[in-house]
Order: sequence, then C-alpha cells, then structure tokens
Amino acid sequence: MLSNMDFINKELEDVRKRCIDDIPGSEIVACHPAAVRIRIVRTKYKRLEVCMQFQNKYPDEPIIIEIKSKTVPDKLKEGLTKICDEQAKTLLGKPQILHIAKFVQQFLADNPFSVCSEEVSFIKRELITEKDEIKMKQKSGVIVITIRETEYFMKFRLKVPDLYPEQQIVIENVENNFPDLFHKMFLAQTEEMARRCVQPPLRKKPKDPPFEPAPSLKKVASYLIDCLRNYPGSICPVCRERAFTPNPEHTVKDDTHGRYVVWVYCGHLFHKGCLDEFFKTPPFTGGKKCPSCQKRIYHDKWNITPKVAEDRWAHQEARRRELDEVVDFLQ
Repeated sequence: MLSNMDFINKELEDVRKRCIDDIPGSEIVACHPAAVRIRIVRTKYKRLEVCMQFQNKYPDEPIIIEIKSKTVPDKLKEGLTKICDEQAKTLLGKPQILHIAKFVQQFLADNPFSVCSEEVSFIKRELITEKDEIKMKQKSGVIVITIRETEYFMKFRLKVPDLYPEQQIVIENVENNFPDLFHKMFLAQTEEMARRCVQPPLRKKPKDPPFEPAPSLKKVASYLIDCLRNYPGSICPVCRERAFTPNPEHTVKDDTHGRYVVWVYCGHLFHKGCLDEFFKTPPFTGGKKCPSCQKRIYHDKWNITPKVAEDRWAHQEARRRELDEVVDFLQ
C-alpha cells in the first residue's frame, strides 16, 4: 500500500503527463507537494486558476481548493469553490487533482453566463418585478425576458456569445404590442448600443484612453425594460395627454393621423399633430426645444432650419392678417 507521500508523488507525476492533453486550455503553473496550480483558459475573459493544497491525511481528506481569477466575478468564484469542495469530498481515497481541474474546465464550457453573472444578478434584482418573467437557457446562453406594464408587453431574447464581452450581446428577437415604428426603433437602438460596446469610435479624441470592450448585456436589457416601463404612460409635452392609448389595440397606426405617436431624439414622445403645430409656431431662435427637457428637437421629418421655419410662419401670419382684413371689410 502506498504511503501518503508516495500517493501524492504518483498523482503529481500523472498530472504532469496528462493535464494538458486531457483538459483543453489548461496549463500547469505549479505542480509539487507544497501546492498545485492549474490555469484554465477558455477565452480572454473566461480564465481562472485552480489552486490546490494537500491535507495531512490526503487522499483520505479532500484536497484544499481555491479558485482565482481577475475576470470572473468574486461571487461566482466563491460558488464554484464550494461546488469543487463538495466534488473533492466524493473522491476520498482517490486522485483528486485532475478530476477537479476537469470539472472546472467543463464548468467554463457549460456556463456561458459565467462572465456576465453580475449583470444577470442586477437584471433580476433591479429590473424584474413579480409580474415579469426571466428564463435562462444555460446551454445555449440565451436569456428570455418578458416585461409587462399595464396592457403593454415586451418579450426579448438576448444571446451571450462565447467571446463575450469582446463580442456584443446578440438581440435575437423582440416581441411587443407597440406600433411598428417603435418595434423598429427598439431593434435599431439596442443594436447600436451593443455595437458601441465592442467597437471603438470612428473619431477618437486625442486624450481618450485605449479602447476596451465593455459589457453590453445590462445596457441593452436596461434600455428595453425602461422603454416598456415608461412609454405606456408617457405624456405628450404639447397637449399634456397620454401619447399612447391605454389599450394597445386602439393605438393609431396611420402615420398621417394627428394622434399617431412619434419619437424624437431627446427620447420624448409626441402626437404627430401636436408636433406639427409645435414646429410651426414661434419661438424659432436656436431651433425648437422639447418642452419637457429643453433639448433641441431633431427629427427626420422636421429638418428645416429655424430661419426657414420663421419665414414660413411670418408668411402664414401675413396671409391670415390679409384674410382677416378682407373679412372685416366685407362685414
């Protein structure tokens, strides 16, 4: 029967021979009786080290395990360490090092959410309510979120790519009962948000630090959820009435109708008729500003200069006065 030290030395020799071949992405950092350290790398952000130390009665006692990583969240490391401790307890009397290292490698491979666990926790804790729903599809790395606000709803699927956060979150599908214009806007805005997280700006400022990819899951989910929370009760800044009807089925879908809802770049919603009238009335100096936030209003369909708008208004006012004079004369 092998002594305690003979067992350890034999296992260490086996680790040196088999580790790299048996465990994809592994690298032996240290392998001696005092300590064993195996680095496991799946991607740039899915990398950690499994640090192990033998107890006096090893292998009849579980090996001591510590998970270290600069890219994996602390809470996840703590949880993974506890799971590994439980795994080690099932291996008493047997070699434990390669088994634990394989388990950790498989955990990284099977858990696409490992690099975004803090973002997922934030979404569950801060953004999701009892009337909402979130489903995690572990193997495919897909998060399905359904949000409800009064009679309106939004359901969207977000896929976490294997190289996240170097690759942007993928918005696979967005379902909602808003008008088609807003459906397209939701998709366009989220795609652009996610893109900016992983692609450097075209015009870099001289004092800007080197570009680093940023996580996009929390940002995209927060935007979509905020839209659903805020838009159903949003007030038109001109008429001070609700932009959308309480019942989505009654929402105007004809983009020429005065009660059709439009979105402007400051983020506020207007009735089309209200916005038309607002753009046609003074003041025009410095451009028209949103009554709610005082930011200048930009919109594709209202892109005339303040000078042109003022000239048109002056012309209309002149014609109105002429007509009033004619009416007064005839009376």
